[in-house]
Amino acid sequence: MVAGNAPTGVLVLGLGYSGRHVAALLRARGVACSGTVREPDAAPDDGVVRHCLVAGQPIDDALREAIRSAEAVICTVPPDEGGDPALRLVAAELQESPALGWVGYLSSTAVYADREGGWIDETSVADAVDDTARRRLLAEAQWREFARGKGVASAVFRLPGIYGRGRNALVQLAEGRARHVVRPGLKFNRLHVEDLAAVVVAAMDRPGEALYLPADDEPAAPQDVLAFAAKLGGFAMPPAVAWDDPSVGPALRRFYASNKRIDSRGTREALGWKPTFATYREGLQDAIRQGWFPNNRR
Repeated sequence: MVAGNAPTGVLVLGLGYSGRHVAALLRARGVACSGTVREPDAAPDDGVVRHCLVAGQPIDDALREAIRSAEAVICTVPPDEGGDPALRLVAAELQESPALGWVGYLSSTAVYADREGGWIDETSVADAVDDTARRRLLAEAQWREFARGKGVASAVFRLPGIYGRGRNALVQLAEGRARHVVRPGLKFNRLHVEDLAAVVVAAMDRPGEALYLPADDEPAAPQDVLAFAAKLGGFAMPPAVAWDDPSVGPALRRFYASNKRIDSRGTREALGWKPTFATYREGLQDAIRQGWFPNNRR
């Protein structure tokens, strides 16, 4: 892939919620795109070719060809104790690829410690030390090291909470899973999954080693988002509970313990991008308009 030119073939490692949207946008733009899953037979029939990628199983000829012909590879697979499990499985094949020009990795803003409501951007130090952050940073480093060794461009995307059609506060309310957890002063950004896909695709023809922090325009309190969704969908608000109440599980409590906001101006300027869904309001209203709530989710 020549710097400045969009790829003509892309492999998505991990066709989950985010990966499927990246693949859909690429296909809509005429880019050949395939991806990996653990169980191809259980995947939706959306026209994307799916290859099985599971530890302990050999890479078959179809996946080997997809790896070696892809000009760009984006990984959405969560890390484990050893870093990126997908990279471990495909690194040797990727190393031999004559076509590869760009690799990307979807990471998280969990790599930043609590800022007590302060702002982070691309220049901020990734200073969180918990297991989640350690795994993410290890996976980021592995992809960067691979890209440098291979001599290709790379991008790491540190993401806030991802939502969109089929995955949002409306769905949680409809399914009885919504939690009205309150931490005074807590506000954080979100990113619609379609805006995430647009950022990833925009980054694929950029040379060098890049770091992006895409986010929406409005850091918002989670109870405000839930209240807007409840009013929009005609739901009663669940009872409020303090974030440090014993009924709040450890994982959710860790989530609410970190209070930071994202300044995404650097990412926007670098990619010539701005979110289509500027705030959670536009995203939730889109879910209603498109019939993805509550009984017509696809």
